[in-house]
Amino acid sequence: MSAARLSVAPRFLVPYAASLGELIRHPGRALLSALGIAVGVAMAMAVHIINDSAITAFSMSVNVLAGEADLVVRGPRTGFDEEVFPRIAQLPGVEVASPAVEVDAKLAGRRETIKVLGLDLLRAGSVQPALVTDLDVSILDLFDPDTVLISPQAAEQLGLKRRDILVLQVGAREVSLKVAGLLAPGAFPQRAALMDIASAQWRLDRLGTLNRIDIRAASGTDLAALRKSIAAVLPAGVHVAKPEEELRRGASLSRAYRVNLNMLALVALFTGGFLVFSTQALAVLRRRQHLALLRVLGATPGEVMRTLLLESLVIGLIGAVAGVLLGYALASVGLANLGGDLGAGYFRGVTAEADVDPLAIGLFLALGVATAVIGAAVPALGAAHTPPASALKAGSPEPAAVAPRYRWGGTALILVGAAVALLPAIGHLPVPGYAAVALILLGAVWLTPSLTRHFLAVLPLPRSPGAQLAVAQLRGAPNLSGASVAGIVVSFSLMVAMAIMVWSFRESLEAWLTRALPADVYVRASLSGDTAYFAPEDQARIAATRGVTRVEFQRQLSVLLDPRHPAVGVLARSVDAERPQAALALVAQPLPAPPGQTPAWVSEAVADLYNVRPGGQLTLPLGGADHTFFIAGIWRDYARTAGAVVIDRQLYAKVTGDLRVTDAALWLEPGASTEAVAESLRSRVGRGIEIAEPRVIRQISLSAFDRTFAITYVLEAVAVLIGLFGVSVSFSAQAIARRAEFGMLRHVGMTRRGIAEMLATEGALLGALGVAIGLVLGFAISLILIFVVNRQSFHWSMDLHVPWALLATLAVVLVAAASLTAVLSGRQALGDMVLRAVREDW
Repeated sequence: MSAARLSVAPRFLVPYAASLGELIRHPGRALLSALGIAVGVAMAMAVHIINDSAITAFSMSVNVLAGEADLVVRGPRTGFDEEVFPRIAQLPGVEVASPAVEVDAKLAGRRETIKVLGLDLLRAGSVQPALVTDLDVSILDLFDPDTVLISPQAAEQLGLKRRDILVLQVGAREVSLKVAGLLAPGAFPQRAALMDIASAQWRLDRLGTLNRIDIRAASGTDLAALRKSIAAVLPAGVHVAKPEEELRRGASLSRAYRVNLNMLALVALFTGGFLVFSTQALAVLRRRQHLALLRVLGATPGEVMRTLLLESLVIGLIGAVAGVLLGYALASVGLANLGGDLGAGYFRGVTAEADVDPLAIGLFLALGVATAVIGAAVPALGAAHTPPASALKAGSPEPAAVAPRYRWGGTALILVGAAVALLPAIGHLPVPGYAAVALILLGAVWLTPSLTRHFLAVLPLPRSPGAQLAVAQLRGAPNLSGASVAGIVVSFSLMVAMAIMVWSFRESLEAWLTRALPADVYVRASLSGDTAYFAPEDQARIAATRGVTRVEFQRQLSVLLDPRHPAVGVLARSVDAERPQAALALVAQPLPAPPGQTPAWVSEAVADLYNVRPGGQLTLPLGGADHTFFIAGIWRDYARTAGAVVIDRQLYAKVTGDLRVTDAALWLEPGASTEAVAESLRSRVGRGIEIAEPRVIRQISLSAFDRTFAITYVLEAVAVLIGLFGVSVSFSAQAIARRAEFGMLRHVGMTRRGIAEMLATEGALLGALGVAIGLVLGFAISLILIFVVNRQSFHWSMDLHVPWALLATLAVVLVAAASLTAVLSGRQALGDMVLRAVREDW
């Protein structure tokens, strides 16, 4: 190696060696930054694992049911005529057609369900071999109508074993089935029971109907042509699709919810980047003389910048690795306690285990490192371009490149964000809405230093000497002050936006429940499952119950309007066509149906997903035939995210012959006891029926709402805590940079209390400014969340409600916390050690 290379190599390595030495000497600061990255990565990682694990478990169930089928014929949950089966089985190109009854049966005495599969066991062996092979039971048990096979998961979760009794609710009565044995381990990954198809049709009251037909095509068959041939013989409301299309339709029901959780998790990571920014700004101020000395000794600005970025890269890597491990642990706990849908109810009965692929690990590692490096870029750029001469002199110089130079850039980002918010959803996801929030947030952060300088310039001087010094100091370092305010703005604006959005949703939900529950008592055959209903004789008993003066019955079912979307709910109930607003929460003035046309009222989700409006028409498949309805209005529905349609119950019964109902609204006689009526109903109809007053239903619904948003609250709290950490570090940076100033103040006679007053005033002023900007920014973001993101995600509207008392409390607490943080962060300035800092200027 040449002498020239020997002389260059050490100089090149000195900055990087100094960088690693700094991390070793001050591990606490590095760990604080790493913690911010770790928490952000952990939240994002946990949400991803939970979502991915739930979808994986769901897809495994779909794949097992489909088996080796090439196509699946699927009808409504109420089933379709079994006469369709021979027509399909005889089509050219169909090698095997396996009929099935598939229902979520209500467990008697419990609010849970179990998936019951009724299969033609002789045909299923050719299509679903995993389900019907290696069964440890006799052939007689398989065809016994009183027996059932259950999956190992069902046996474990329900505490059942061979020869135990599984009790199901069918209608309002109970059906007992003996457990003949267990399915083979791994045969079906979820809680399920298997019966012979004829037994299932009989015992579950599904005679003459099927729910699906699995088809395996003959070798060399053109699947596209076969699919058209099958579709041609299907009745209305029955569709044929590939198994993977079934999976996509089922997963799409929770897609918006999962995307929203991912966005919230990334917010936590975004605020973690601000913490890295604040921590690195502190590190730069602590080492400004050291970095300047490196410049004097020959280090280039690029080497200084790379030195600082290397530190942030190491910090980001440590935080990302810790975040991945923590995220996996959080995902395991979340799946065990909340399930694969985090309490939202999209994957009931699906048991998922935490699993993550190496690609996802690499992605989140890279995301954590990139966030740390980007967060450190601004202070690194400022340190690299600070003149060495000014940095070697003690004091509190205003760091360079802390704030963007051009104000118009922030204004442009906000204007572009506002325009982007007006764009339609992309693939039924609120991508433009989230982009608008990000642009507006970045634009506000860009403008925060300018707003801070303007605020400080017009702020009148207070009378107190300490407060006067505080204002003068803030005016002398507007960039650092702006950086502190930016941290508060980011955290508080997100807090305000989420608080307004959640409060608006909760208040709108409560108002909707109050309007939707006008009766005194509500009776439902079951809160879940497909097998509970009230037969005509049950309806007569309910109407004749002592103390009941009026009854309105309702039939709930679902139909598949489009194979690309989940099934839509159909509510057959009594609605006064002249005054539908008396029964429905209409969002616009209803229209009268023209003569000869039948009215229907669609929810907002149906209007959005199927692009229909009042005055138009909608075709519903009912009873195996298409029926066209006039859309008389749009109503708000918070119960069914896939959408719902309300039609007249008498018309439904006429076209379908289905006289069953699922719900009953009861008005009681004056003075009648709700408890007495409920006991009479249970004795006359069945002990397993659900009876509740409106106030109880509201309480249950709002509790479910709070559980659904529990993860939202956690992610929001994490983002705010990370932001407050950043504020604390930012105040520490200013205190360190001003050691000589504090020492001089102590020399001229200022007391520790006076310095504490000055710091408290600085923190309060910056906190108040950050809160003020955060309130305005948070309100603007909340409008996007309420009227854009929420509507495009879930297709329901809500009214704007601002929790003024909560926001005022949060504002006061945050300003007080900022003031206290400023004092605590500058506590070293209150000691005698700062007197020595004055020597640095001598």
